[in-house]
Amino acid sequence: MGSSVITSLSLSFKQVPPAAVPAFLDCVLSSTGASPSTLFESLIEELPFRLEDTIIGDKRFDPDDCSHIASLVSGLCHLLKNFGFGNADNHNALQLFVWRVFIPLMKMVRAYDLDMLNKIVQSFFDVVIETSVLDTLGVSLVPFLMRSVSVSMGILRHEESDFVKWGDLLLSDSLSSTNMDENYIVSLSGSFPIPLSCHLLNLILSAAFQSHQAEPKVGSFAAGVLWDLCNTTERLLSQSVEHRSCAVSFLLPAILKAFSSQSSLKISHHGNTYILSRNGFKKRIWECCKKLFSVGSIERRDAYSVLSLCLSSGSWTDGTESLVSEKDAVEFDFRSEQEFWDEIKKGLVVDESLVRKQSLHILKSVLSISEVSKTSSEKKPEGSSVHRAMTKKEIWAEKEAKSLGVGEWYGSVDSGMTSEQQWQAFVLLYEMLEEYGTHLVEAAWSNQIDLLIKSSFRYEGHMETPDEEAEIFNWLEVLWNRGFRHDNPLVRCTVMESFLGIEWRRYKTCTQSMSQTFVLEPFIEALNDSTHHKDFGLKGIYTSRTIEGASQYVCAYTSYLNPRNRVVFLINLASLAKKQSFGRAGFMALVQCIVSTAHVVGGYGNKEMKHLENRFSGTPLEPSSEHLSADDMSHILDVLKFVAESSRQHFNHKYRTRVYQKVLETAASVVNPCNVPLGTLLQFVSAIPREFTDHNGSLRKTMLEWLQGCNRNTSNSLCTDGTRLLASLYEYLNGFISDHAKGFDDEDLEGWESQTKRWARVFFLIMNDEEHLTDIIVFVQNSGINVFQEKNHLERAPAKFSIFILSMLLELQNTQVGVSELSSSVKSKSCNGSVEKTGKQIFGSASIINEKFAAVLLSILKELISFADSSCSIFWSHTTVKNGALSGSVTGKLGGPSQRRLSVATTTAALEAVTLVKIIGLISSYCAQVTSGDELKLALAFFWKFVQHTLSYQNCNSEAEAEIYLAAFEALAAVLNAFVSLSSAGAFNLLENDNTLLAVVDGEFWLQVSVPTFLHNINNLLTSGLLVRSRRAVLLSWKWLCVESLLSIMHILDSRRTPGDRKSFFSDDTVTSMLHDIVESLENAGEGSALPMLKSVRLALGILASGKSSFDGFSVVDTQTMWQLVKSCWILHIGCKKRRVAPIAALLSSVLHSSLFSNKDMHVAEGGHGPLKWFVEKVLEEGQKSPRTIRLAALHLTGLWLMYPRTIKFYVTELKLLTLYGSVAFDEDFEAELSDNNDARTEVSLLAKNPDPELTEVFINTELYARVSVAGLFQKLANLANMAEPACQNDDYQDALVAGKLFLLELLDAAVHDKDLAKELYKKYSAIHRRKIRAWQMICIMSRFVSNEIVGQVMDSVHICLYRNNLPAVRQYLETFAINIYLKFPALVKEQLVPILQNYDTKAQQALSSYVFIAANVILHAEKIAQQTHLRELLPPIIPLLTSHHHSLRGFTQLLVHRVLVRLFPPVESTSSQTISLAKLSFEKLKAYLDKNPDCSRLRSSMEGYLDAYNPTTSATPAGVFVNRVEESEFECVPTCLMDNVISFLNDVREDLRASMAKDIVTIKNEGFKIEEPNRRLIMSTSDEGRLSEPSSLDFQKKITLSKHEKQDASSTSVLQNGETYKRLFEMEKEDELVSQLLRSRSMEVERLKSGRQDLILVASLLDRIPNLAGLARTCEIFKASGLAVADANVIHDKQFQLISVTAEKWVPIIEVPVNSLKLFLEKKKREGFSILGLEQTANSVSLDKYNFPKKTVLVLGREKEGIPVDIIHVLDACVEIPQLGVVRSLNVHVSGAIALWEYTRQQRIQ
Repeated sequence: MGSSVITSLSLSFKQVPPAAVPAFLDCVLSSTGASPSTLFESLIEELPFRLEDTIIGDKRFDPDDCSHIASLVSGLCHLLKNFGFGNADNHNALQLFVWRVFIPLMKMVRAYDLDMLNKIVQSFFDVVIETSVLDTLGVSLVPFLMRSVSVSMGILRHEESDFVKWGDLLLSDSLSSTNMDENYIVSLSGSFPIPLSCHLLNLILSAAFQSHQAEPKVGSFAAGVLWDLCNTTERLLSQSVEHRSCAVSFLLPAILKAFSSQSSLKISHHGNTYILSRNGFKKRIWECCKKLFSVGSIERRDAYSVLSLCLSSGSWTDGTESLVSEKDAVEFDFRSEQEFWDEIKKGLVVDESLVRKQSLHILKSVLSISEVSKTSSEKKPEGSSVHRAMTKKEIWAEKEAKSLGVGEWYGSVDSGMTSEQQWQAFVLLYEMLEEYGTHLVEAAWSNQIDLLIKSSFRYEGHMETPDEEAEIFNWLEVLWNRGFRHDNPLVRCTVMESFLGIEWRRYKTCTQSMSQTFVLEPFIEALNDSTHHKDFGLKGIYTSRTIEGASQYVCAYTSYLNPRNRVVFLINLASLAKKQSFGRAGFMALVQCIVSTAHVVGGYGNKEMKHLENRFSGTPLEPSSEHLSADDMSHILDVLKFVAESSRQHFNHKYRTRVYQKVLETAASVVNPCNVPLGTLLQFVSAIPREFTDHNGSLRKTMLEWLQGCNRNTSNSLCTDGTRLLASLYEYLNGFISDHAKGFDDEDLEGWESQTKRWARVFFLIMNDEEHLTDIIVFVQNSGINVFQEKNHLERAPAKFSIFILSMLLELQNTQVGVSELSSSVKSKSCNGSVEKTGKQIFGSASIINEKFAAVLLSILKELISFADSSCSIFWSHTTVKNGALSGSVTGKLGGPSQRRLSVATTTAALEAVTLVKIIGLISSYCAQVTSGDELKLALAFFWKFVQHTLSYQNCNSEAEAEIYLAAFEALAAVLNAFVSLSSAGAFNLLENDNTLLAVVDGEFWLQVSVPTFLHNINNLLTSGLLVRSRRAVLLSWKWLCVESLLSIMHILDSRRTPGDRKSFFSDDTVTSMLHDIVESLENAGEGSALPMLKSVRLALGILASGKSSFDGFSVVDTQTMWQLVKSCWILHIGCKKRRVAPIAALLSSVLHSSLFSNKDMHVAEGGHGPLKWFVEKVLEEGQKSPRTIRLAALHLTGLWLMYPRTIKFYVTELKLLTLYGSVAFDEDFEAELSDNNDARTEVSLLAKNPDPELTEVFINTELYARVSVAGLFQKLANLANMAEPACQNDDYQDALVAGKLFLLELLDAAVHDKDLAKELYKKYSAIHRRKIRAWQMICIMSRFVSNEIVGQVMDSVHICLYRNNLPAVRQYLETFAINIYLKFPALVKEQLVPILQNYDTKAQQALSSYVFIAANVILHAEKIAQQTHLRELLPPIIPLLTSHHHSLRGFTQLLVHRVLVRLFPPVESTSSQTISLAKLSFEKLKAYLDKNPDCSRLRSSMEGYLDAYNPTTSATPAGVFVNRVEESEFECVPTCLMDNVISFLNDVREDLRASMAKDIVTIKNEGFKIEEPNRRLIMSTSDEGRLSEPSSLDFQKKITLSKHEKQDASSTSVLQNGETYKRLFEMEKEDELVSQLLRSRSMEVERLKSGRQDLILVASLLDRIPNLAGLARTCEIFKASGLAVADANVIHDKQFQLISVTAEKWVPIIEVPVNSLKLFLEKKKREGFSILGLEQTANSVSLDKYNFPKKTVLVLGREKEGIPVDIIHVLDACVEIPQLGVVRSLNVHVSGAIALWEYTRQQRIQ
């Protein structure tokens, strides 16, 4: 055929659809006579693409090309199919089609037209199958595809085991016969997509086995392909995600399908015969899966997919094995592999939901658990599975479970549960956790878990025996694991309560079977969930029911382990503290579990161990202490040390006490202190804060018993009295001192000091005998003399011995402080005689110890001073100090405190000298408190010499000399501190006699000369440039410590001076120069220098002010200097990163110095604030963010204002800020710092004296303290202002009175005009609510400052506020304030209060309630003289309010009137009832009614005690206002007010009242109304009577008001006028009939409108968000719902509600149904014929579009997020849900309600 014909024919395929191509070709062949082969080859040559396009990959087909190619391929396949493959040419034609058409198209078409690709594949394989030429593909397509798959895996040559030799592809005849290029095939196979290759191999394998059944000759090819695909699949599973996906999606299903048709195949390969079996292949796949399990989550997911395919493929075993000879057939079963079950367990608890679902599917497949149909469930009688002891919730859950289709609910185990039933229950619970509602889990969990456990074990006496099929229990860990980590906190709580509620003592085997991994990981992690500890920390109790239950469980679990495993478990459990982070409650739970485990392990030191035999095993526990090695004890002690240190991040003192107590209990239970390394023991003891183990410490007894071995029953041990431990301490000390190594640095000194401090603490803890003290004294005396007689200054022994003495002295000082505190507490408390005697004994023993140590220290002081004098020569020798060789760690660095820029030898010498000077100073200070021996004079002489030499030191010329001088100043700081201590210790006379500090130099005293010299020298050293920056910072620190000591000495000397002799020691210029030097350096000071610098400022100001006769300021510190001081101090303060208590207190006491505060210029200046005013504003501004700052500022400022009341007028704004301040932050670190830090305690004690120390102690660390301090201030000022004696009414009196009035008016003005305080619409507990309470609490306290001049202005503001809408918590303070004012100014009662009460037209019911309360209490609490007057004025206008239509006002008035009548109206004798006045008799009967009426009695009994306790006078004091603070429910110290109680009571009984009122209304309306006249009678018709029985909303009341002239006519007595009146009344009667007809028609119209509303009530009582409620109101009105039920009807008055509802609340009926009454409301509506529906997603919910709504429907909406509670679901008739298609599985509740309303409306409109 010509080329033009072929081209035309090829193009004609564009017009022929694929279905018509075969007929078209038959016509062409018959008409042209062409041979099929010629036509076939010609058409291939005319393909519309080139081979190069397949490699380049940029060829794209348009739709016409796709249609053309599909038709062309269909034609080629038709030619191949119908003309056979009987000869070689036809086989070549197939090869040509594969290489030239099929493979190129597969590669080109896949990306954009999958439909076309599928058509090509289908056409080709139809030809292959129908013509049975699959074996031909074995040399072409199969090798090509195998090569492409292998190349993608990086395999370039086939392996020996491969059946298809794809590596020989290029040598085959198929390529040469088709004239194909080898390079083209290689490139094509390398880039051929692996998914397509696997897909085609899948089709080839399926076709091969399909043909194999019809054509046995294909069997060899099918077996070979299967062989290779098995090998390839195994290789693919070890590759990337894409390769594994191809294996799982394409190859594995085809292989398993092939095995399903033939379980085993024989294959001959290389002369060997192998059996390829399904079972053997599964074994190989299982090996691949095990490797995948150990890699990662993605690999695990793929492994589960593989297992799912294998398990769903059919039979488990067939008794054969692959790749082994026939003789070695081995059976394989997944279920026999323990790893298989372990991996399923792991999969069920992973975080990825898809993996969990895969694991569950595999488990169900293995167990053959199919989904239980509803019909099968329904066949079982409804009550057959329900045990008669089941609760209502459990019965409902059983019904709910039947519809799940995932398992069966079991209600009884009377006859036991089979293994299948247990697994079904397991699957049911697991799927409930994964898929179903929280309410079902809550109802079903505990019951089913309990049944599973009980059904797994049988009891024999007191011991349980595992059932034969009890393996299900091992899987319960999976359920608990998932439950502990559930997303819903309610589910987590349910699961934890169920777990801890199991009686583990009854299930020994169950408990033993639980893995340690489960206890240590999921269980402990769950305990760290704060959801389980809602009661934790309440009332200062740091435990919870969950913690106690966990402790019991861990105790039971540990008791059933073998002894060695108990030890291992304890170590692993304790180590969790280092591995995980815990919250407060979780950390406490871990500690409690640790101590419970230790109680079981130790077997001693535990009171509970006596009961373990009965509580758990019934047999004595085998002790585990002997299995504890020394390494185990050491490791446990190390972990416990970490636990104790970790608790310090939780600063609450009670919390830490409990942690330390548990830590000590653990140590006492399992650790023998004599068997652990002493260093480990010392570190552990040091981890327990000293305050807990001192003489007054709460844990001292526990610590001593442990260390001395009093709680261990070891008969042959010397450790019972601590002897072995003391021996270890002595041995440790000897080894410590006997160190002849040379050279040390600062880090070594710090380490030695830490060691010796720990040693000294433990030594004094266990020392209980004078012999022990004698031994250490002898050691000190002998070692001291020996050490200090040697002259080698490079050895460590002198420095170590000095450090040891230093630590001993510090410990003795701490012990002395503890003993003093104990002595004070014994004296202050009412202790019994034995306790007081013990306290005296301890104090006496401490005195003896001090005397003995002082004596031995004085005995070695001479040698020590001699040695120190020799060592200190390095400071004042004039020989040039060479730099020497610096250590590698220092060279080239900036240096630091531990990196002196000196050689090792020089560093050692300098440090030794500094240490010796420090120890001499400390010994002198210590001994001076006990004795005044001559040895102290030697010390003073040494100090004097040292000071003189240091101050006269010459200038430095090198860095090394500067470093030496720096070390000298470090030692000088210790010397000056010793002088301060000696001056304070009563040794001042010694200083005077020794002529040191008081020495005269060149006619002036030493201080006057030395201080300027010191400042000059140290400043020169700082500015010399010889020291690097970090070392200059170190020098500055020592400078300020020295300055502080010098000023302290000056302060002591100044306090001892005689009048007129001040300048004999130093001048004011000297102090002033020091102050200026400090001020100039404040801005650039470091954080470490802040405290000594601020102390120095305070000392300098105190010294300068001490000689002034007036406190109105002094010229030395002028305003300019103060401005510089306050700004520098503020820069220093804000530069500190941490807000420590001590620097803050020092800042306040130094800048706000009492000597400066009285100076007016410090507060105000021309045109602005003074420096102190500016500083106070800054401090309070920062205090808004830092609770401790504002609390300390309030403490100090109120003390200063009390000292100088005249300054209050400058700080009214600041006082108001303190009053309104409130922060919920609890500064736990504040208490910890005061407890642990001596500087913090000292600085706080130096702040100004607070007006009310008792309230300060209670509230200092609460958000209330700012206003508590202000309240205490004005209470004291009121006491000062109200002094009666004129002689006492000085300037302070006037200042106090003016300050109080000024601040009161400021607060009242803010209450009236401030934007927040004047707001009327606000939420309860909101920020505005809190601010209002704070303001009126303070106004109440300020009531004592109201005087005649301002009382009118004050009451005007009060009345304005009373008429505003305020919550009862605020109103009670307004009422108390008003009561106190009226009691103080009785004349105002008649002037103001009586007219208000007589104004019956007022609509302000809230204000009227307040005025009734005010009036009643004015009557009750007035003085006797004014009480009767107030009674006559106030009681009559109150009485009518007893009939108020407002139930709350009516009930409120009843209470108060009854109170007044009982108090002021004595009972009247019955005999005199005839003679008493009518008014008195009326009051008596009223009192009797109020007293005996049951409703009034109920209301009164609910308020019992409130009115008796209320006292307006004490309620307006700080103690009365702030006494109601309750730790667990504190809200601004607000008590529940009377109105709140009344409203709560009325809300509680509202339903009863409504029911009673409804009955009365029906009774009244059913009675006929008759109007009789002389000539006629009008009787109401039956229809009218029926109409009167309509609901009360349609009722009306006619009221006729006569005009003025009508009243005159009615009062006339003439006959004519009476006739006219009768005539007019007759006319009026006719008009009334017309009006009645009009009203009846109006009623009918209202009924018609009402009947137009739909019988649907929407219940939204569970909702609390205003936008949702407003939107639902709007929706209800649009769809004309008959009502909207809400929890609180007052919500319609909210501005936000009104904005969204757009007046809908005026038209739709709003029904108030509180949450606690919802169930009753629904049951009532059900009785009325309504169907109760819920909009909720449950397993039984019906789709909204499939549910037929009844006409009378009540639709309940659930809470936002939580939905409808379980108890409400029980009431529902059905649940409906909105079908959801997206990922997010929830709708907004307003949107859901609107959709449901529309669906109801739509259905009703159709009907």
